[in-house]
Amino acid sequence: MKLSILDQAPISANQTAKEALEESVLLAQTAENLGYTRFWIAEHHDIPGLACPAPEVMLPYIGARTSKIRIGSGAVLLPHYKPYKVAELYNLLATLFPGRIDVGIGRAPGGSAEVTNALSDNFLQNVWKLPESLKELLHFVNHEHPEGSELAKIKAAPLPDVRPEPWLLGTSEKSARLAADYGIAYAFGLFMSDKDPQDILQVYYDSFKPGSIKSPQTILTVSAICAKTTEQAEEIALSSLIWSIQQGNGEGSSGVPSIEDAKEYKLEEEDYKTVEDMKRKMIIGDPKQVKERLLDLHKKYNADEIMILTITYSPEDRIKSYELIAGEIL
Repeated sequence: MKLSILDQAPISANQTAKEALEESVLLAQTAENLGYTRFWIAEHHDIPGLACPAPEVMLPYIGARTSKIRIGSGAVLLPHYKPYKVAELYNLLATLFPGRIDVGIGRAPGGSAEVTNALSDNFLQNVWKLPESLKELLHFVNHEHPEGSELAKIKAAPLPDVRPEPWLLGTSEKSARLAADYGIAYAFGLFMSDKDPQDILQVYYDSFKPGSIKSPQTILTVSAICAKTTEQAEEIALSSLIWSIQQGNGEGSSGVPSIEDAKEYKLEEEDYKTVEDMKRKMIIGDPKQVKERLLDLHKKYNADEIMILTITYSPEDRIKSYELIAGEIL
């Protein structure tokens, strides 16, 4: 089973944004040494406690300090941008880091309504146009615009020897069908969905038409925290859980709280149910427990790869979690 990492560049309460971003680089280097397949960094805009609004800026920084791990966006929020510009950026990255670049595409706003308006005009219209925009992006990435098309006159230069690998990220049958129709790889965000991906992934497998890739390829993205004991893992996970509650209550601007502060946070009655719901979506445990859960997901959903998101207060706890998981599986 292949394992990969999704990084949201979380800022802990005792960190600056720069320190958090440097921890992302260290995590990518660690992932490479441990044998993880790819390292993706997410795009968020004015989300308290998350440091990266621009994967295209972080990726060359990470790429220059690693040597072989695949790196990419998880995801470029395409409704904010013109496909041509995205193709230029990722073709440039693929030129600099041959055979290592993924361009993951999503359609979420990545921030508040105010941020969305500041970033782009007609966002909702652009969401509806995503299939058209994605098709245009793929034409530029693959350099295969239909003959006679106005866009066939231009190239998203530089054209790399090995093109960036396109992925569509989603949590719905609609996104699965779109990825299948266009013949690209599909990543299902289980960590952010209440849906069982079984039927959605089956739609992708059954509907797939060869395109950028010849056969279906899937990633299942999960949230996991691993420690030497279950008790330690649950204690470490508390910071992430309370931070999510704080964000929902508009209080998370100081970043991921320490375990001590998380223990002291006063939960309202409705927060307890939210915490339990979040815990059900997460994998929390010792190495053997986490391994068992990951292997079960891999087998149940026939995913080619499991991508793991881990948010902790301590960067050391985060790296240790990935190390323990790798030690059991890779």
